[in-house]
Amino acid sequence: MAIKAVLRMGDRRLLETAAPVVAFDTVELHELLQDMRDTMAALKGVGLAAPQIGVGLQVVIFGVDANQRYPEAESVPFTVLINPVLTLLDEEQEAGWEGCLSIPGMRGLVPRHKRMRYEGFDQSGNRIDRSVSDFHARVVQHECDHLRGILYPMRVKDMRQFGFADVMDT
Repeated sequence: MAIKAVLRMGDRRLLETAAPVVAFDTVELHELLQDMRDTMAALKGVGLAAPQIGVGLQVVIFGVDANQRYPEAESVPFTVLINPVLTLLDEEQEAGWEGCLSIPGMRGLVPRHKRMRYEGFDQSGNRIDRSVSDFHARVVQHECDHLRGILYPMRVKDMRQFGFADVMDT
């Protein structure tokens, strides 16, 4: 389909709450997902939320086998997740370095819950229900934050741990 421009931090649309998807398995939804896949692949991302390309719907995609930005991360299966609901499995958190296609060139140390469950739907309306941990849980939380208008710097606890990746010691 097409590689879309990714909105960058400062664009007010990234701060809006996304609307739920009401119709599955439509031409429009499949086109959106293809555009998201193309964009994520072209930018070598691990995930992408529809609001990042200016579409205010509760749609995220994520998945990675190997990624230069996260060389030690375990693989995460490619997933289309629509209308997600996240449930924490415990209170344990872990700080980890994150980046974002909407904040190019920057990294921040972000606390995230280590274990969680996510539920939602795929593009055909089939239910998804997974319990995950570690990097997989981090990716899901990061992408789903976009659906609520939250960018990862809003979660950085110590701004000394946020900056340009090429000058930081991460």
